[in-house]
Amino acid sequence: MSDAVRAGALPQAPAARDAYAWRALLASMVGYAMDGFDLLLLGFMLKAVAAELGLTPGEAGSLVTFTLLGAVLGGIGFGMLSDRLGRVRVLSWTILLFAVFTGLCALARGYWDLLAYRTIAGLGLGGEFGIGMALVAEAWPAAFRARASAYVGLGWQAGVLLASLVTPLLLPYVGWRGMFALGVVPALVSFAVRRSIGEPPLFIARAPARRGTHPLKLLVANRSMTRISLGMLVLCSVQNFGYYGVMIWLPSYLSSRFGYGLAQSGIWTAVTVLGMALGIWLFGQLADRMGRRPIFFLYQIGAAVMVIVYAQLSDPTALLLGGFVMGIFVNGMLGGYGALMSELYPTAARATAQNVLFNLGRGVGGFGPIVVGTLAARYGFPAALALLSTIYAVDLVATAVLIPERKGAALE
Repeated sequence: MSDAVRAGALPQAPAARDAYAWRALLASMVGYAMDGFDLLLLGFMLKAVAAELGLTPGEAGSLVTFTLLGAVLGGIGFGMLSDRLGRVRVLSWTILLFAVFTGLCALARGYWDLLAYRTIAGLGLGGEFGIGMALVAEAWPAAFRARASAYVGLGWQAGVLLASLVTPLLLPYVGWRGMFALGVVPALVSFAVRRSIGEPPLFIARAPARRGTHPLKLLVANRSMTRISLGMLVLCSVQNFGYYGVMIWLPSYLSSRFGYGLAQSGIWTAVTVLGMALGIWLFGQLADRMGRRPIFFLYQIGAAVMVIVYAQLSDPTALLLGGFVMGIFVNGMLGGYGALMSELYPTAARATAQNVLFNLGRGVGGFGPIVVGTLAARYGFPAALALLSTIYAVDLVATAVLIPERKGAALE
């Protein structure tokens, strides 16, 4: 093992030898950044959208839920297409679909057409995670796989951070329709991705082995794969339930309990997102050294503890620091899923596994805002947040019992 790998530096060899690996990483990061921007954007705009269109709280919350349910369907469909037709080709399709229907939200006249636009945009959103993670895993060397996958995860955080900073500045001037109209910009990215990146050599080399195989069946091909898929479904569900349960309601919580305005809530949320970004980056660094499972255990315990601690805070400075630390653990695990699932599943089902399992988890996570909102209305947001700690205990057990360690394994 080289000194660079021991030191955990961002790999230099791929930069000098293979510009393709870096282009694949950049394309995957940008695609995922657009997803993060859109979903937090919706969280900030729910109040304005509901007021203009006369939506009930349940209807407003369902816009998030159906976006995520659309992502489940898109994840399944586009994942299988990617394993058959190519990573880059299908990734560009998902970005284009997501961009067009996000832009159409600006033209919504009522609840039902807006719900339809959000659901279809979710189809595109659901395809991007798994395809991008598979593309990067196949393009980067095994010794750097967790770090490269973590950088894709950082793309999401960059989009969320951008939304938390830009939305308070632009929303008062362009309104929620103007913010949705900006969603058409990523359509240009889809063309750039298609023109500048070819398919991974590993994907092309494995083409003969894919003939006659059904990607979904490979997820449950035998008892061992079924156990692994069940374990990954639990991990992805907990990840998304905890994330959306916290992030969708955090601005409203800070506003209602502490009287924070839109700009101040945005700053506090941005600090939490910065903690999440640090957590993702750190996960990749540690997982390439110590293995995937030990770092998942560390983060699951940290998440269970910090959501309880954060729920007890009331001092503004403590909320700022507590949100930063909570973010490290609650969403830092995103840095490990891409590498872990890439090592657990073969090339013929890699994107399908990433998309199906992570987006089924998103479907479960879509109920996070509803559950947290319902519990908060009855018991208060601190109590609802504290109850989230129990899901991380389930996460810990699933990792220990169902998920094997395959750090640095050659991709099948």
